[in-house]
Amino acid sequence: MNDPLANLPGYVLRRASSAALAGLNRRLSALSLRHVDASLLMLLNGQPGITQSEAGRVLDIQRANMVPIVGRLEARGLIDRQRVDGRSQGLYLSAEGEALHTQVMGVIDGYEQTLMEGVPAPLRKQAMAVLHAFWQSAEAAIESD
Repeated sequence: MNDPLANLPGYVLRRASSAALAGLNRRLSALSLRHVDASLLMLLNGQPGITQSEAGRVLDIQRANMVPIVGRLEARGLIDRQRVDGRSQGLYLSAEGEALHTQVMGVIDGYEQTLMEGVPAPLRKQAMAVLHAFWQSAEAAIESD
């Protein structure tokens, strides 16, 4: 079928993103995780003590949506909260979370390699630069609206 939208960069980017996330979620399901859970584990590994609201801003997740994500990971014993001041609590990986993070990184590294192998070799070096340019351009367009 001829897709009249296939020449629209934003449409193609959205379709690529949807397909990539679906593939990643299939692989992460073996760990009973979704990509958003894995993203938070990765963020906490790199920025231990970040608050829930800061994590939401970094991951572009609404506050109302962060609550169940953090709650789910906390219920599994993967993250801990520690008070950082009078009101705020920092989020940290527990020992179980650190162990699962290692597994998550193996899944993600393998999947990312598979994705890049699907890109023709001469384009691989440029792929990330183009994706970052799309990301920056889209954020600039949002800010100018």
